Amino acid sequence: MENTVTKVDILAIGVHPDDIELACSGTLLKHLEAGKTVGLLDLTRGELGTRGSAEIRTQEAATAARMLGAKFRWNADMADGFFATTPENTKKIITAIRACQPSIVLANALDDRHPDHGRAAKLTADACYYSGLAKIETSFPDGSPQEKWRPDAVYHYIQDRNLVADFVVDITPYMDRKMDIIMAYSSQFHKPEATEYAEEAATPISGTQFKRFLRAKAAAYGRDAAFDFAEGFNVTRTPGVKNLFDLQ
Repeated sequence: MENTVTKVDILAIGVHPDDIELACSGTLLKHLEAGKTVGLLDLTRGELGTRGSAEIRTQEAATAARMLGAKFRWNADMADGFFATTPENTKKIITAIRACQPSIVLANALDDRHPDHGRAAKLTADACYYSGLAKIETSFPDGSPQEKWRPDAVYHYIQDRNLVADFVVDITPYMDRKMDIIMAYSSQFHKPEATEYAEEAATPISGTQFKRFLRAKAAAYGRDAAFDFAEGFNVTRTPGVKNLFDLQ
């Protein structure tokens, strides 16, 4: 993290490295191509994952961020599996938000198979609110004070569970690039050339069928809106549109 504001339009936050890539990287690619800027924040290093290690996943996350075109990728170094809503952890997210002043924050799923996801969703949404309170003091790494900042919107990307989406984003032109970025995590997902992980224990996401699942899921979310592929999002505040013709 720099000692001054590193402004981005969108800050995507995930509790584990690869959450962002799996759930909303197509949406990020779409907005990057439209000229928006994107930053990434991982809350943990995924150290409890069955395959790989914290060090390997940190390297993979850096590769994925470069492939995506993110302005930065930060890590809050919370404890995978055991993080809690504490003043310290809330302030870590607030500090990151104030350091990049995003208009939009993308956060973990409101409810999911992995218990970390729902807890991280609440922690992130709370931090987005508290970041706008001037009496909560945070600072840059050099100790200089940060200004309050509250994002305009928080949207929760849908992860493993097939939740009913409040809206979907067309990612049809970006689906193949999304899959390539996901495969940067060769310790986690099926990549035949990554032979160093061949002896590690299989997981629900390490087989060839998981890649087929990701494409099928994106196709299912796109179907109602007549998109080939889409990513789904949930909201806790009703979004508004300027006119009915904005909707598809």
